[in-house]
Amino acid sequence: MRFQTNRRQEEPEINLIPLIDVLLVIIIFLMLTTTYAKFAGLELNLPTASADAIESRSNEINIAVTAEGDVLINREPVVGRDIDAIAAALGRAAPADAEPPLVVINADAKAQHQRVVDVMQAAQRVGLPQITFATRGNE
Repeated sequence: MRFQTNRRQEEPEINLIPLIDVLLVIIIFLMLTTTYAKFAGLELNLPTASADAIESRSNEINIAVTAEGDVLINREPVVGRDIDAIAAALGRAAPADAEPPLVVINADAKAQHQRVVDVMQAAQRVGLPQITFATRGNE
């Protein structure tokens, strides 16, 4: 008994053209939405100032941060290296008049950034909101 009469079995066929179309759309989407960032270097433009408008204020505190990390307030070295010691020295150097003095930070080019941030935090603790940085003039 043979119930099947000349039937051909069809093999399943995989159509690759829609798969290729979908992959091309994904590749185009990734190419358009990907951002390429360069992390190799950081370009900095350091500030410069002209020597024309040099003003000297009577109520300013000059702070120097050396390359070794020492802090000098009005040319007197600060005993400690922490923020509390710097804040105490700034409190002694600040006059007790109504207007808060201007804090001028002179940092060495090789000084650590953390030391400059420590000086800024100490000035904030003492209540000296006006902080500026000294720059080298165009030569």
